[in-house]
Amino acid sequence: MSRIERINSELKKQLNVIFAEGGFRDPRIKGMLTAMEVSVDTDLTLAKVYVSVYGAKGEEKQVLEGLDAAQGYIRSRLKDMIKLRALPKFRFVLDTSIDYGMKMDKFLSSLNPDGSDR
Repeated sequence: MSRIERINSELKKQLNVIFAEGGFRDPRIKGMLTAMEVSVDTDLTLAKVYVSVYGAKGEEKQVLEGLDAAQGYIRSRLKDMIKLRALPKFRFVLDTSIDYGMKMDKFLSSLNPDGSDR
């Protein structure tokens, strides 16, 4: 496992801890948040965080804006959790893979409504 992969994995793990604990003061951040994937660029200045939002249907854009505004809080929490010389800035992106998977499952079920495998 490369250094970048280890950093991606550790950032994802610790971001999920922060998301689970909550503590955000921004009212735009609501619902259950999960960091699905983190991708740090090679110079460690920017990390793209794919976030899945549950329980805030139709308000995902506001949640991402709230997370952008809370970067200072998130980075200060991560500083205590991860030992890196400099933490990257985050770019939060909505992860829609679960919604897509549910749509595909529903579509495939509609093709075979009786539930048989033939």
